[in-house]
Amino acid sequence: MTDQSATTGAAAPGGATTRNAAMGVRRFGRVNWTGTRTLAAREVRRFMNVWSQTIMAPLINAGLLLMIFTIAIGPQRGDVMGVPFMTFLAPGILIMTVIQNAFANTSSSLASAKVGGNIVDTLMPPLSAAELLAGYLWGAVVRGLIVAVVIAAGAFLLLGVPVLHPAWMLAFVTLGSMFMGGLGMIAGIFANKFDQLSAISNFIVTPLSFLSGTFYSIDALPGLLQAASHANPFFYIIDGVRHGMIGVSDSSPWLGLAVVVAANVVVQAVVWRWLDRGYRLKA
Repeated sequence: MTDQSATTGAAAPGGATTRNAAMGVRRFGRVNWTGTRTLAAREVRRFMNVWSQTIMAPLINAGLLLMIFTIAIGPQRGDVMGVPFMTFLAPGILIMTVIQNAFANTSSSLASAKVGGNIVDTLMPPLSAAELLAGYLWGAVVRGLIVAVVIAAGAFLLLGVPVLHPAWMLAFVTLGSMFMGGLGMIAGIFANKFDQLSAISNFIVTPLSFLSGTFYSIDALPGLLQAASHANPFFYIIDGVRHGMIGVSDSSPWLGLAVVVAANVVVQAVVWRWLDRGYRLKA
C-alpha cells in the first residue's frame, strides 16, 4: 500500500504537468517574461560590448557621407522638394544607417550562433517562437534608436537640420528597425555560412536601401521606376523618416505607416513560423 501510494503520489504531479502542457499553460505563466527579458538584454549587451564597431563605426560612416556630399556638392546643388539638398539628404543617410544596423544585429546574432554551433543555447530554454522573436527584435530596435538619436543630434548641431515631427520619426524608425530586424532574422536563419549572409546584405539590402529615395526624390525617376519604388517598403520607411525630420515627403505619411505596418506583419509572421518549426535551426 505504501509503495502504491508513493507511486500514485509521484505520478500525480507529472500528470498535472502533462495536462498543463496540453492546455498550453507553463509553470511560469503563458508568457515567459523573465526569459524574454534575458534574451533581449543579451542582444543589447552583445552589440554594446563592441560599441566601437557596432555603434561608432556606422556613425562615422554617416558623418563622412554627409561631409563628402557637402564638400562635393554643397550650395551648387539646387533645392529638393523646397529644402536645401543637404537638409533633404540628412534623413536619408540617417535611416539608411539605422536599417543597415538593425539588419546586421539580428542576422549576425543568429548566423554566429549557427556557425559557432551554440544555437542550441537559445533553442533549449522554455521560450516560445513569439518570445524568441520579441527578444531578438528588441536588440534590433534599441540599436536602431541609438543610431538614430546620435545621427539626428549630429545633423542638428552641424547642419541645423531639425526634427519637426518627432512622433512620426520615432514611429518610422521603430517600425523600420523592426522590419529590418525581421529580415535580418530571415537571413540569419536561412544562411548557413557568413558568405551567404554577406551576399544577402550586399545584393539585396544595400541596393534596396540606396535605390529607395535615400539620395533623391522619386519624382525624378521615370514612371516605371516610380511605380516600382511605391511597391518597396524601404521607400516608405525612408520617406516617413524624412517627413518626421524635415516635414517633406514624396507620399502621405499615413500611407507609409500602413505599408510599413503591413510589411512588418508579413515579415514577422514568416519569422515566427520558421522559429516555431525550427526551420534550418534544428539539426
